Amino acid sequence: MITTSNIYTKCGMVGVSHFPWGHMKSTVKTKWVYSCLPAFTSINNFAGQRFIYKTSSEVLFERESNAVTDGRLQNFPVSSYETAMEKISSLITRQRRGEKPPISNKLEIMSLYLKGSTCIFCEAILRECGFRTGVFTSPHLIDVRERFRIDGIDISEDKFLQYFWDCWNRLEENTTEQLSMPPLFLFLTILAFKIFISEQVDAAIIEVGLGGKEDSTNVIKEPTVCGITSLGMDHTEILGDTLGQIASHKAGIFKPKVPAFTVPQPPEAMDVILERAKELMVPLEVTEPFDCKQMKGLELGLSGDHQFYNAALAVSLSRCWLQRTGNWGKKYQKDSNLPDEFIRGLSTAHFSGRAQIVYDSSPNSDCSEILSKNCGGELIFYLDGAHSPESMETCAKWFSNAVKRYEISSHSSFEVENAEESLENGHFLHESKTLEQLEKSFRRILLFNCLDVRNPHILLPRLVNTCASSGIYFSRALFVPNMSKYSKVTSGASVISSDLHGIDLSWQFNLQRIWEKITHGKEMTTLLEKDFKIDNKEILPPHEFLYDDASSGCHSHNYLARSAVIPSLPLTIKWLRDCVRDHPSTRLQVLVTGSLHLVGDVLKLLKR
Repeated sequence: MITTSNIYTKCGMVGVSHFPWGHMKSTVKTKWVYSCLPAFTSINNFAGQRFIYKTSSEVLFERESNAVTDGRLQNFPVSSYETAMEKISSLITRQRRGEKPPISNKLEIMSLYLKGSTCIFCEAILRECGFRTGVFTSPHLIDVRERFRIDGIDISEDKFLQYFWDCWNRLEENTTEQLSMPPLFLFLTILAFKIFISEQVDAAIIEVGLGGKEDSTNVIKEPTVCGITSLGMDHTEILGDTLGQIASHKAGIFKPKVPAFTVPQPPEAMDVILERAKELMVPLEVTEPFDCKQMKGLELGLSGDHQFYNAALAVSLSRCWLQRTGNWGKKYQKDSNLPDEFIRGLSTAHFSGRAQIVYDSSPNSDCSEILSKNCGGELIFYLDGAHSPESMETCAKWFSNAVKRYEISSHSSFEVENAEESLENGHFLHESKTLEQLEKSFRRILLFNCLDVRNPHILLPRLVNTCASSGIYFSRALFVPNMSKYSKVTSGASVISSDLHGIDLSWQFNLQRIWEKITHGKEMTTLLEKDFKIDNKEILPPHEFLYDDASSGCHSHNYLARSAVIPSLPLTIKWLRDCVRDHPSTRLQVLVTGSLHLVGDVLKLLKR
């Protein structure tokens, strides 16, 4: 008999008492924090007290071969990690994540709507408060295990394989002509539930994949608390082309009389949210931006002005969860200040690919900590997976502020070094001249791609204009295809193909034309893609492309004076590193944005 002991009384987060996964006969009392890109909750029950993906009478995870026996993982037959990735890839369909899955109405899934960064803040806060946490987010950047975090760390490969094969085999054994294997996102959601229950987490924070009301994760009947972060024009092809329609989907996570929080929204969206809250008698509170004075001199772990809203929302959600589950206690009631545990959580939260800075010193460097400023270096990557108009504007503001701070810091260091050298040599340098040379040594490069369902006619101008309003301009723009493929899930160790034959760069050339129109104010008269050939020795621009003064009449094959299309991301990263190696006096500040897939691919290459 497989059992789990009642060790969750300190949490009371979800209260899944008597959660009968078939023969498990579990009396788990776990609390779940759930979210959909914006929402936060805890599972008090599933309909019928069962979690089912079947039309027959049998229940998922009904057999005794569960993953936890006496607190230990069983020795399931485990094949290679790459084999598991192939199995997961077979679940990819063209079905939109927001569509209801073709399953029995007995299946219920949690649904909340919190942005990923808000989920990360919440997880860090509750973990610092002493709870065992689980987080399910999407998409992953490098490895699918990123979607499942236990106590702030990606689930280990061994545990992932144990839980994966248990879920996979049980589902596969019970497929019928009427019920095939679930699509990818639904399978990963089921797997998340399996992992969090088996790992006996106190708080499970689940990020909804897309939307809210119709998302496959929206099954929690009685969440502890819900939250909605800033709404924007994203996934309009699925959620609707107005903020009101999008807000209607997001507000679908609200449950009767369950407390909810949101941040200030545009009137069109707020009206819909307020109306839905009124219908369900939901006590709704609008949080104000976070006051950084509460951090006692520390900074938020996630960068960007928008994080002040996410942090404030996370604080409200975490406090409400602690209060409603009886864990707020006397420790916090007597102090109106932000608890130290909250401050530590907010300051240590980390989310890869979102406002992330990577210092890539050199390909020959011994420095393995690519995320550390101590690596120094002349090649700096600024990574943010922005892909909507609103997030692109936020990304541009963050990048502008980040490069300015870096340059101010560099100037300060440069002045100190020159002052010491001047005293040592007994003469004074012409400081104004050297600072001017330092200013010229910075080159800002845009490395961009976006999915063809996005509108680059909106994204690129929003990025350029927002940066320009802060006095930040790009020297060059590079347009590259992603390595990641929609049809295949890979791991961080997967082989990267170097085969360029048959690659379609028409979308990248389209992005280049849009960019040239933005920067020059007129349409391109030269169709570079007609002259571009993969087997040409000049598929990469010369290094001088980055450093010479632009001449509007200069073009060759795949590049113009200020932009280029490069057919391979690995080639692009190597080319940038080679440029820095050959021009050590120049510092390249590369903004990688437009797609989380692109950001993940760049991180994968930098970590190798």
